Amino acid sequence: MLGWIVALIAVAVATSSAVRTYQARREAYGASARAELNERQAKAAEARTLALTEEIRQLARRRIPAAATALSHRTAPVPGLREAAGIDGEAARLLSEAVQAARTAVLEERGRVDAAARSAMRGTSAKIQSLLNQSQHLLHELQHEYDDPRILQLDFRNELALRRTQATAVLCDAWPGLARQNSSLVEIVLGAQSRVPGYERIKVANHLRQERLALVARAAEPLAIALAELLANATAYSHPDTEVPVTVQQTAGRGALILVDDAGIGMDDDALERARTLLSGPSEVLLTELGDPPQTGFAVVGRLIARYGFSCHIESSPYGGMRTMLRIPAHLLTVMDDDRTLSVLAPKPVHARGTGAAEPAVPSGPVGPAPAEPVAPASAEPDEPAEPAGPAPAAEAEAPPAELPTRRRRARRTDSPESSTTRPQTVEEPTLRTPEQAGAAWAALQEGTLSGRKAPGPPAQAPPAASPSDDLGDDET
Repeated sequence: MLGWIVALIAVAVATSSAVRTYQARREAYGASARAELNERQAKAAEARTLALTEEIRQLARRRIPAAATALSHRTAPVPGLREAAGIDGEAARLLSEAVQAARTAVLEERGRVDAAARSAMRGTSAKIQSLLNQSQHLLHELQHEYDDPRILQLDFRNELALRRTQATAVLCDAWPGLARQNSSLVEIVLGAQSRVPGYERIKVANHLRQERLALVARAAEPLAIALAELLANATAYSHPDTEVPVTVQQTAGRGALILVDDAGIGMDDDALERARTLLSGPSEVLLTELGDPPQTGFAVVGRLIARYGFSCHIESSPYGGMRTMLRIPAHLLTVMDDDRTLSVLAPKPVHARGTGAAEPAVPSGPVGPAPAEPVAPASAEPDEPAEPAGPAPAAEAEAPPAELPTRRRRARRTDSPESSTTRPQTVEEPTLRTPEQAGAAWAALQEGTLSGRKAPGPPAQAPPAASPSDDLGDDET
């Protein structure tokens, strides 16, 4: 009996010992597993911390600067997260918000800086423009007192400086600084031509059906500024030996269209897209986006388009360079009164000249009643009657072409006294003169007046005028 008891006790002790051993082994295995898990978790946390540190470093060194650069250069790439798998969703969202917050802060700061720069330039431009206007009046007075052709060159350079200052003021949302009356459209084109270096290369063709078509007063000077910028761009980017054709015509929508062509170097796709963006009249153009040195031509035209309702399109030109089309809506057009005299330098409409060839018809409706002008038949010969009525018409011959070939009466055949009293004589058209010829004639008139007032003697020869192709200090737009 005692043996069974001892055996049971031994079994119980062995069982208890085995259980304790199993539990000890199990606890040891659990502790090892927990230690291994903790180690793996520590390594994962260290990797996440390292990845987050690298992302923060990239955020400060690359992503935020690249995002700021992309505000000015839209094609500049902005890098994303380097270790997207090692960053949890909340951290990635916070990093993206940091980039967006930096972009917003940069935009706001650029806006404040640009507004301050515009304000400063607007005030400075107004003062410079006032001084240049005073210089222009003084130079005009000197032209009446002295016959030195260099005064004309000074006046032209003053006009160039005035145009650049005026364009800067317009870019800074200032008033153009000059008020006009209702002005002839062709005279506005000539005025814009006189503000551009290389103006002698610009050839204006008048295809208007109404010779006295004009712009309303509030749009006259803005159009002259915009067209001067386009002409300056065309002359600056084309060879000095090439011409810049300018065509003025009416459109089917009772408006007007001015075409400016050049045989220049053209534009690549990126430059053309940017030019079209600026010419569309965006709500805001930052001065810092215009380059160094700033190219303000298209930006100035875009500001005037947005403010006065013009429209402008640019495309490739058949002359090899670029063509800009400045469209004027009908509500900005009017017709000048008959008592207003047009400039003698304004080219006559092509359809009113007998050129010997049929001119292409412009499919557009008139803005107002067109003035009736007698047009000689293109097929009239010197010995054939140029009019259906009259016993003895005058002979005609073609004069040397100035702008376009024209027919002018040069001689008359012997007429009877009756025919000379019944048929009015034909008044010759005034010969068109270039700005250089007009300036030379004016200088000769002043020289003759002064020499007549002085004692007899050989007239003093004026020093030669500077060539129009000299460097006039005007850069491209």
